[in-house]
Amino acid sequence: MIDDRTIAVYDAKAEDYARLVQKSKPDEHLRAFIGDLPKGAHVLDLGCGPAKASSFMKEAGLVPDPVDASDSMVKLANETFNIGARVGRFDEIDGVEVYDGIWANFSLLHAAEDELPLHIAALTTTLKPNGVFHIAMKVGEGTRRDALDRRYTFVTEEELRYLLENVGLTIVDQDAGEEAGLDGKVSPWIMYRARKDG
Repeated sequence: MIDDRTIAVYDAKAEDYARLVQKSKPDEHLRAFIGDLPKGAHVLDLGCGPAKASSFMKEAGLVPDPVDASDSMVKLANETFNIGARVGRFDEIDGVEVYDGIWANFSLLHAAEDELPLHIAALTTTLKPNGVFHIAMKVGEGTRRDALDRRYTFVTEEELRYLLENVGLTIVDQDAGEEAGLDGKVSPWIMYRARKDG
């Protein structure tokens, strides 16, 4: 179920968030993700925000499908990059073997805790055999709201690994660290890049 309070924050703070994630070049995780895909690969950018990652993918020769639940984020993405971003929720992503890659960078952490496994399974179904799945989440336990009223579902490294491997994904890379978010709080995170068995 979509959390209207979380979406309202992103609608109100789209410009602030865009400034927070503004980069002149892709970071190491996005470079590795792009490097694992052939030119012309069809990639879902799930929770694309201002679509900076999609713009880098497009420059690299990929074909991004930027999707976000926030109207303001999608509007800003298209005004900035003319990239075809569209409004969509996690549970509206469906299909079978549609994408060569999925970029879910700090987006699924806003899913409801009991729905996270279902979303990962459905997304994996949309991935072609040998497709690449990037996911980054905040580390912790349970669900709670931040100072801005956004809902977060936290995972441990072991939980996230299980959720990926349980649906036929093989971990090919991982990383962890800490970073300040839109609320200014520094939080630990975990990233996995996985490949769909095929």
